[in-house]
Amino acid sequence: MKTDVIIIGSGAAGLMCAMQAGLRGRSVVLLDHSKKLAEKIRISGGGNCNFTNLDIKPDNYLSSNPHFCRSALARYTPQHFIALLYKHNIAFHEKTLGQLFCDEGSEAIITMLRDECTEVGVKRFMNCEPQVIKHNPESKTARFQVSTSRGDFESASLVIATGGLSIPKTGATPYGYHVAEQFGVPITKLKAGLVPLTCAPDDWKPYADLTGVSFDAIVTTGKQSFRENVLVTHRGFSGPAILQASSYWQPGETLHINLLPDLDMLAVLTEQRASKKLLSNFLVQWLPKNFTDVWCEQQVDNKPLNQYNDKQRAAIAAKLHDWQVVPSGTMGYTKAEVTCGGVDTHALSSKTMECNEVEGLFFIGEVLDVTGQLGGYNFQWAWASGFVAGMAA
Repeated sequence: MKTDVIIIGSGAAGLMCAMQAGLRGRSVVLLDHSKKLAEKIRISGGGNCNFTNLDIKPDNYLSSNPHFCRSALARYTPQHFIALLYKHNIAFHEKTLGQLFCDEGSEAIITMLRDECTEVGVKRFMNCEPQVIKHNPESKTARFQVSTSRGDFESASLVIATGGLSIPKTGATPYGYHVAEQFGVPITKLKAGLVPLTCAPDDWKPYADLTGVSFDAIVTTGKQSFRENVLVTHRGFSGPAILQASSYWQPGETLHINLLPDLDMLAVLTEQRASKKLLSNFLVQWLPKNFTDVWCEQQVDNKPLNQYNDKQRAAIAAKLHDWQVVPSGTMGYTKAEVTCGGVDTHALSSKTMECNEVEGLFFIGEVLDVTGQLGGYNFQWAWASGFVAGMAA
């Protein structure tokens, strides 16, 4: 089959790109090896799809080329996507920190994108395994020939929207990276992002029984700090603050956790220096009781407050404001929400997502070395990068 644009990958970025290219009058074929459309959208946000964030800035993205995302994010904003929801009468609501979720569940977003694509004539081929890609740079209308399990396709433009390695159950594969390598496009170092962190079993054994306990804290790794909930798991830490930090954390680095960010604990402990209350019992005003019992047993000498001297009070306060933990690793791609790293954006145009050295070849979405923080940022990158490629492919 001959078409103007072939898009491999029918996730958020691929659907947006197909829709925009179709609106321009381009004939578009969307190929995907999965049986279901947009599985990652379907499971996102607990099934409610955190589709964007009201506060989108380049600073919310991690990349070896930090300014690359600016142009696309400026051209396709959260307001553009919100306008699309209004067009389809899809209700949504805001949660904390500017996060927007769909009232009707993620299926409404998928249906909206599918219907928009259908309206502009996009042809979808699901359960279609892409195989060999041949390149004929001399041809203007058939630069790319893609052989698949459902036949051969050729086009002037080829868009790779295959995502990263995160959440394999949704159909994640390294296919997009292999295409980049085929065309000589570099790949930056890959790692799991927005992922729970693990601790060495022997070190974590005292805390393992606290699985499910959570508390508000500031988590710092390197120069990045995030204040949200921290969740204790049987193998280490999870929760929004940990997931945020995980994208920036490097193996061997110390994680700094401020357990009581709203207090000056040295002043509090000094004020309570005459109290006969046990430290672990005193801390339950702000932290879960089962956590304070274990933490105090492991980190300090758990005694009544009136038995500490000035030096000991200072040491306890310091630990409460800077509990230092060195994670042993992460839970890997099976539990990661995103893949950090990817197709090196230095090799692409920031205005179109087209390869500088291969005319007609585009990469969009998570396959790129652009990773958003938790809270709708990765979907906004999918919409924005898909939009600009769809306007150019």
